[in-house]
Amino acid sequence: MIASDLKVAAVDVQVERRSDGSILLDNGVALPPVIGTIPQRLAHWASVQPQALFLSQGDRELTYVEAEAERRRIAARLLAMPLSVERPLMILGQNSIDHALVVLAATSVGIPVAIVSPTYAAPEARPWAKLLRVIGEIDPGLVIADHADLAVSMLAESGRPGLEVRSLKDLGWIDVVQPMSDTIVDAMEADVGLDTVAKLLFTSGSTGHPKAVANTQRMMVSNMLGLSAIWPFLNDRPPVSVDWLPWNHTFGGNCCFNTTLWFGGHSHIDDGRPTPKSIAKTVDALRRWRPTLFYNVPVGFEALLPFLESDPVFARHFFGDLDFIFNGGAPLPTALRKRVEAAALASVGRVPMIVAGWGSTETAPFSSILYFDQPYANNLGAPMPGTTIKMVPTEDRYELRVRGPNVMPGYWRDPATTANAFDEEGFYKIGDAAKFADPDDPSAGILFDGRVAENFKLTSGTWVNVGALRLAIVNAGEKLISDVVITGHGRGEVGVLLFPNQEACRALLGEDMSAMFGTEAVAEHPLLRERLSAILRRHNDRQMGSSTRIARFMVLAEPPSAHHDEITEKGNVNQRRILERRADLVERLYEDAYAL
Repeated sequence: MIASDLKVAAVDVQVERRSDGSILLDNGVALPPVIGTIPQRLAHWASVQPQALFLSQGDRELTYVEAEAERRRIAARLLAMPLSVERPLMILGQNSIDHALVVLAATSVGIPVAIVSPTYAAPEARPWAKLLRVIGEIDPGLVIADHADLAVSMLAESGRPGLEVRSLKDLGWIDVVQPMSDTIVDAMEADVGLDTVAKLLFTSGSTGHPKAVANTQRMMVSNMLGLSAIWPFLNDRPPVSVDWLPWNHTFGGNCCFNTTLWFGGHSHIDDGRPTPKSIAKTVDALRRWRPTLFYNVPVGFEALLPFLESDPVFARHFFGDLDFIFNGGAPLPTALRKRVEAAALASVGRVPMIVAGWGSTETAPFSSILYFDQPYANNLGAPMPGTTIKMVPTEDRYELRVRGPNVMPGYWRDPATTANAFDEEGFYKIGDAAKFADPDDPSAGILFDGRVAENFKLTSGTWVNVGALRLAIVNAGEKLISDVVITGHGRGEVGVLLFPNQEACRALLGEDMSAMFGTEAVAEHPLLRERLSAILRRHNDRQMGSSTRIARFMVLAEPPSAHHDEITEKGNVNQRRILERRADLVERLYEDAYAL
């Protein structure tokens, strides 16, 4: 059976239909008054439950009262360093207890923290263009990095030798700093309000370079209060989680971490990853702790399921106290969901709630939340309490826009980009599209229907930049490729549908292709497939991630059809229309025969 003993708010979607065809959606569940800050919750729990466990990692454990004392100690010393609203702190590091303490310390006294993916500073990222751009935009007063020596060398090599860098893995250096007085610390804490910028988190850069999003206390607090309104059970039992999701991402940093702190829970920082080499660490952590909630992305569930399916003792331990599973990053494929449900039923006789949320870095993180049972993997649920979703008609779907206390004030030091991100009514143009799950019942949720600008996520949660990847493949195609359609939405790997160039094919194959072009004889020609395979493999050799590597390809026999709107008046292929009209070919593409 499905778990039903949890206190969950009723689904009550309020709808306003406008004369211009746009629709406004609100949640009938009221958002509680937005007060307090995230760091203040640490002081609250240190007073209410001082010896309760807050964070653990490996064999290290930290209670709330210990964390609050450390936060205060670190804050007094950060205030003595060249840090301010104008010169934020930058963190380049993996999740860790010290990482959490530094973030809480800085944000408690009004120092914004730019949390940057450590992959930006990896040796293979040389010449570190993304990181240097980020540093130029942020102008940090201090960088704290996992690998401080490497960061110093990298900055010197890149022409930024004067930037102060300290170690995140060993905070001993902070004891040397002369702290500010308690009076000054108290005053700085008192100045922190809801509109104080706490974090600078970066977008994925899928539609350009990564943008620094100003995350205020109001954005984060309203998200937590919204969760408390729709899931009152979180107030009754402090959550326990085992979590690896990175804090430089809004899901990990603003949902997973903040939920633990807001509701007085315990989070074990998981050093594992959903990869063949690292998933065992996650399993070991889950054997030690019994989660009440579990966050992951589809690729993470896929990596964990074999252990749950093959080890009944582990499965009973994992599902025994589990209230709900939170899927993020990308829709959870139906097949994976069914396996999770089957493993739960087989081990404990019930299925925990399986929920999801929708939003972005600009909404810290949620604009809508799926907190009710439904059959669709791409259901975005209902608006977060206090958030209005505006649905603007475009073709046969709606563009989604959002407004509420969860929405950013803007991009850091980028007024032009900020202005372009909002419409005339102040709604943030998030760039996603949707349809109603049931046009006659808005409370059934809205279904994600792709990006307005075509980009999509793999099941790992990684964005695929369709435009850039298409251009890269065409450019690498030695004139054999006329155009490309990128596939992979809701899947684990990128595929391509290739439109061949007639003249180049004739030159390669040395045959009279006039009569054969547009037939399977060309599309499946062994010599053509061999040459295209070599081209795509060379492309892959230059790539660093799954979002730019091609895993499979198919040569299309039929050229794009203007009659079926597969090609625009400007001669550009209509990616979305081709994927819709040739959905059967997309399914075939993911068969073994078309793997690269």
